[in-house]
Amino acid sequence: MIAEINTLTSYKYCQKTFQNAISCVGVGLHSGQKVNMTFCPADVDTGIVFKRIDVTDRNNLIPALYNNVSDTRLNSCISNDAGVYVSTIEHLMAALHGFGVSNAIIEVDGPEAPLLDGSALDYVTLFECAGVIEQDAPLRAVKIKKEVLFEDQKGAEVCLYPAEEGLEMDFVIDFVKSRAIGRQEYSITLTKRSFKDSIAYARTFGFAHEVEALRAMGLARGGTLENCIVVEGDKVLNPEGLRSENEFVVHKTLDAVGDLYQLGMPVIGHFCGVKSGHAHTNALLRKLMADKSAYEIVEMDAYMDELAAGRRKTA
Repeated sequence: MIAEINTLTSYKYCQKTFQNAISCVGVGLHSGQKVNMTFCPADVDTGIVFKRIDVTDRNNLIPALYNNVSDTRLNSCISNDAGVYVSTIEHLMAALHGFGVSNAIIEVDGPEAPLLDGSALDYVTLFECAGVIEQDAPLRAVKIKKEVLFEDQKGAEVCLYPAEEGLEMDFVIDFVKSRAIGRQEYSITLTKRSFKDSIAYARTFGFAHEVEALRAMGLARGGTLENCIVVEGDKVLNPEGLRSENEFVVHKTLDAVGDLYQLGMPVIGHFCGVKSGHAHTNALLRKLMADKSAYEIVEMDAYMDELAAGRRKTA
């Protein structure tokens, strides 16, 4: 049972948790299994922790951190030392990031988070119903101090570089073999409002010709036109079409927002992804955290006070 939460916090930038527990039911994108999930309040400095309540014979707690990521094939999967895992957490992690939820225990009775409608919109509704409240503890952030870059031999790259405040996002995709997608670019500064209004709606997507191969690998067994955009050649097969012309690149941004939150705290910096995916972002985070000169952990109250003081001096 968590300690009583003091909502009269002495911090301007503070940690947050859910006011009430709330549950949902859905199907996993890759497993195709029905899963129940409950979002529970948690004490300060708990972080985001998944609890596999169907596992009772070993450690069933999995902190949602970059160094616990064990599989990045079309999703972000985290696991613990006991081999217990939860996959496809990226949309949920994006919603937690967008709403600034610092601490939560997420109970799940299966190996994969529910896909719901393929975006983060249902998570937004759940979080608004549960309520997100302030806790009397300082919010910390990872402040990027110098550029960190990861790239592969196929032309994909991701980087983080300094920004004065907040998290700025740039993303570029280029699907030259599909005119339904093509090249798209997207930029946004992450806030609760911008996440809810401009990112959360974008659904996951895939190609019809890849479905059989993915299912043979044990993937995409729960994907349908109800929860995924499916592209065949130059056409979108979903009868309702797209929610926006740039839904594809916005969804890739959504994925990156979720993967970045596996640092365990928000980022003060600028992220850029070019034709990248989960594996690239995780590799970037590992490279970042291995270089102590590339970042610092700051308490947001003190950092923002210093930033304001510096602006007054130069005004």
